[in-house]
Amino acid sequence: MRFALPRRLRGLLAASLMLTALATGCAADGAEPAAGSGGDAGGTFPVTLKTEFGDVTVPKRPQRVVALGWSDAETALALGVEPVGTADWLEVGGDGLGPWVTAKYTKPPAKLGTLEVNMEAVAKLNPDLILDTRSDGTKARYDRLKELGVPVVGIPPGAKAYLTSWEDQLDLVGKALGRTAEAAKLRAGLDAKFAQAKKDNPGFAGKTVAAGVRAPDSYGAYVNGDGRVEFLRKLGFVNAPKIQALAKDSFSITFSNERMELLDADVTLMFPIRGDAQQIADDPLYKAVPSVKDGRSVLLRDKNVSDAFSSASAPGMAYALDKVVPLLAEAVEK
Repeated sequence: MRFALPRRLRGLLAASLMLTALATGCAADGAEPAAGSGGDAGGTFPVTLKTEFGDVTVPKRPQRVVALGWSDAETALALGVEPVGTADWLEVGGDGLGPWVTAKYTKPPAKLGTLEVNMEAVAKLNPDLILDTRSDGTKARYDRLKELGVPVVGIPPGAKAYLTSWEDQLDLVGKALGRTAEAAKLRAGLDAKFAQAKKDNPGFAGKTVAAGVRAPDSYGAYVNGDGRVEFLRKLGFVNAPKIQALAKDSFSITFSNERMELLDADVTLMFPIRGDAQQIADDPLYKAVPSVKDGRSVLLRDKNVSDAFSSASAPGMAYALDKVVPLLAEAVEK
């Protein structure tokens, strides 16, 4: 699997590569979102945002938000705003919200596509703001969305395809929606939660980790900048040098069965894409990886957990911290 190939990119992004009242106190006081609107929370308009393709000005508080970027919808929800149209990158189905999203829609949003956006459907929603802060980041996509004649908040300056950090996403979405105070509170809560997890697990510091994935036809691993690796680095881990040495412009690498040694590290973390985790556990090639053989591996069997881990959103990461950190701690002790 070439993780950047369009025909399979959605599956990789879904491998996780979305929310108020987090149990950890990360959310913005559990405020219910106003359907399709920015509500009455603070924020001064017009507001100008810096993006990869220039400054974008949002003239007034948006009332009909379309969230197309990976995790843009759940980030808006976490700040108290319901998008009227969304993209389901993680292939959750339904309203596109996993169990890590505590905020709910009062009216289900229209589904608009991921790699290929249904522009006609977007236009029919009469949006006054389009969020696309984590996407392929191409100017062609940006220009196509811009043809709709409304502000398009694309990837931040210098960002690469699908590598917008959760911090930058939260900042851009918060400013565009006039919800900067809520965004600051959400960020502070999650930063504190990461800091506590790191403090509680000093054994993570400096340990190498291979964040791997098995697709239907190949194995792969993620590199620095990807949300999954940044999650682990924030806890004190270091991405496996053998994997990082192969990094190019994508958020991941793919390799043949003959290179399974790339998954060997102090800790190996794995999950499947469109497959059963047991297929990984039963694979002789995987079982032969030294770290796996020694019990220093974490296999995410629950798709909800791997999706939250892959969401690279503030709500998803908060959920994943609760579920993944204990498994990592157990592996490090082996």
